[in-house]
Amino acid sequence: MKQSWFKFKRTGLLLALMTVMTAAGCSSGDGSTPQQSGLTAPDTAQVEQETELTVLLDWYPNAVHSFLFAAEEQGYFKEAGLKVKLQTPADTNDALKLVATGKADLAISYQMQVAISRSEGIPIVSVGSIVRHPLNQLFVLADSGVNSPKDLESKMIGYPSIPLDESIVNTMVESDGGDSSKLKYVDIGWDLIPAMTTKRVDAIIGGYINHEKLLLEKEGIRLQVFDPSKYGVPDYYELVFTASEEGLSKNSEAIRKFLAAAAKGQAYTADHPEASLANLLNKQNADFPLDPEIEKLSLETLLPLMDAGDAGFGSQTAESWQAVIDWLKEKGQLRNDVDAASAFRNL
Repeated sequence: MKQSWFKFKRTGLLLALMTVMTAAGCSSGDGSTPQQSGLTAPDTAQVEQETELTVLLDWYPNAVHSFLFAAEEQGYFKEAGLKVKLQTPADTNDALKLVATGKADLAISYQMQVAISRSEGIPIVSVGSIVRHPLNQLFVLADSGVNSPKDLESKMIGYPSIPLDESIVNTMVESDGGDSSKLKYVDIGWDLIPAMTTKRVDAIIGGYINHEKLLLEKEGIRLQVFDPSKYGVPDYYELVFTASEEGLSKNSEAIRKFLAAAAKGQAYTADHPEASLANLLNKQNADFPLDPEIEKLSLETLLPLMDAGDAGFGSQTAESWQAVIDWLKEKGQLRNDVDAASAFRNL
């Protein structure tokens, strides 16, 4: 998803952040007691209002969000006493800033971006993993003569203006026994697909296996795909739910209920992929129409990568966070040390 899913660049978020406020609100009744109103006390469920949560997506609605729309459609949020607003921010790079300043309750973001943001003093916490493995993988033209990452020496590698993507490829090549100083990078912005179809480059990083890969293959482009986690890069969580530290402190119960309802939505999606996909297509953004065939293949790709097994959907481990932080520090991506235990919560 070329506008945000791989728009993973160091956000210059070193502004003096406002004291973090949560946008979620919870109230019950109209403030009057049964004695004041002269009425018999009604049932609690009738008095309590739904807690509103604003959740920012990482991009326009697509297959990876199917579980959220399933939770909405199946009434899981409502059953949990929640009124959830699923929104795409005008600028998807602003999602973490909006959460950090209390203008949204939750945002879908990236494990590595959370670690980098915390190193810059931004009080963001990951509260649940979504996609548990890298989607951003190295695509190589099948006829380029590259059989493993080390063969990229002297080849043209396109990347979308993101230094971290260079670090990923350098690590892969070095892990495979190659010399990363011999790599040739071409900044192609977000023209990932045209750069490959016109053979302007031999390989690209920044494309996702559940989107660009599928689109390229649909155009008849034959690819070899290399998973960074097989070549020295930590097996990181591609997407996570994030909250602010203060918002989590004030609204932890509502966030916990949201995650439980989202997990039910994921279970429903895994059991009913066709119905979930149809529901997603009904909710798609008219300005960004979806290709049903691509989204079907995308969902098939995503479901196993979102499965946490017995650990449960959304679960995170300290080992994963420490591995990511250590790698980012080694690559010079962290301005300050980050405590892995403070970067995430399992609710």
